[in-house]
Amino acid sequence: MATTAVDVKELPNSYVFVADMPGLKHSEIKVQVQVENDSVLKISGEKKRDDFASDTEIKYVRVERSAGKFMRKFNLPANANLDGISAACQDGLLTVIVPKNPPPDPHRPRTFDVNVGSSTVPPP
Repeated sequence: MATTAVDVKELPNSYVFVADMPGLKHSEIKVQVQVENDSVLKISGEKKRDDFASDTEIKYVRVERSAGKFMRKFNLPANANLDGISAACQDGLLTVIVPKNPPPDPHRPRTFDVNVGSSTVPPP
């Protein structure tokens, strides 16, 4: 199974995955998020070699371009917003954007007044 190069960037509000996809059509690329025990982003596809099967006179002299199925998996952080993931492919680059959930509000101590009455407090 082949692999593809992927850059992962963290921005203030999202994680961005950029993968090389030269020569692939949208239909040949699959982006999945698996949520079971962990959140996993899976990028897969298949690079196909030119098919000259009908012409038996052609033989390859040199083969340098990779072909075959590829897959990459990435564990997503706990603050990833799985429902907001989007992907687009343009000019041979697949960009997957995983938004971050907003951080929880910091715990702030609260102060409030308690009225003190003149009667006694009943025993528990």
